[in-house]
Amino acid sequence: MHKIRSKVWTITPGLRSVSLGAVVLAGHLCIAQVNQVQSMNSRAQTAQDKSLPGVQPVANPPDGSHAPAIAIAAGDLLQISVFDTPELSAQVRVDQNGDINLPWGGKSHVEGMSPAQVADTLQAMLQQQKILKNPTPATVFVVEYATQGVKVLGQVKSPGIYPLLGFHRLFDLIASAGGVTDIASRTVTLIHPGGESHPVTVTLDYRSDRIAESDIEVLPGDTIVVSKAGVAYVLGDVGRPGGFLLQDNQQLTVLQALALAQGTNKTAKLNSAVIFRDSPEGRHEYKIELKKVLQGEYADLRLGDHDILYVPSSMGKTLGYRGIELGAQATAGVLIYHPW
Repeated sequence: MHKIRSKVWTITPGLRSVSLGAVVLAGHLCIAQVNQVQSMNSRAQTAQDKSLPGVQPVANPPDGSHAPAIAIAAGDLLQISVFDTPELSAQVRVDQNGDINLPWGGKSHVEGMSPAQVADTLQAMLQQQKILKNPTPATVFVVEYATQGVKVLGQVKSPGIYPLLGFHRLFDLIASAGGVTDIASRTVTLIHPGGESHPVTVTLDYRSDRIAESDIEVLPGDTIVVSKAGVAYVLGDVGRPGGFLLQDNQQLTVLQALALAQGTNKTAKLNSAVIFRDSPEGRHEYKIELKKVLQGEYADLRLGDHDILYVPSSMGKTLGYRGIELGAQATAGVLIYHPW
């Protein structure tokens, strides 16, 4: 029988250390390559997101942009929960004095406080009265606001008080009031309870990419006032006399107002137009030569809220054109009844 000899390969200590070092170095290189690929993918994804229409990076809201906490008032229904202690939890209503009456804590004044402040007060009572050995968190949730109606006033089709149950925004309440009227401005004032001296002014923007900026949150007890737009009037010998809205306190020029009124008629006395403007001292009258304004010789004046542009008729032009019309009618009659 033949003996099978096996060769045993041995690694010297020096070679062993070199081999282990190579393995470790290769591992570090692999990790570095993976991190580099991940970083490149992240930058590529960010660039792709920025290039896509409608995709915007998420940014933290600025400080103070959050809606203020709603203060508890008389008549509100509170749900008080003590963690892992159902016998201490209760549902209580704030009385007319702004107090709640708890079986384990007696009366406590909560009117004007936020739910978080009430929870801190109740937790301190539990510790002071040693009702519980270990500090246990308490939570307060407002189940029902007694002042949860929102007043929608001003230039809306159905002003009144509308109930606010759940989360709602400004456009929700305006839609509930039937929408705005034809003479409504895009300026809306929002007044929080107790914040009469610091009203919030919003300019409504109905464009799809801007609507979220003006559709702010509405809280129970808020008052919404839709302002009336300014109006400038064009009267006299024009194509379509009437009033024209001035949105966002803007001003119309005389030529813009005439364009909205479909221009002047051919019998208008252009150099005798008048602008009537009201002021605290009374009504003032300003004469304007429209013919020179149209020719660019005079500046195009601006019309403000309640201004009236009156364009009179020219008696000479009226009689002249009337005479031409009568002459044309007579000539037509002669040609019809007296054929040659």
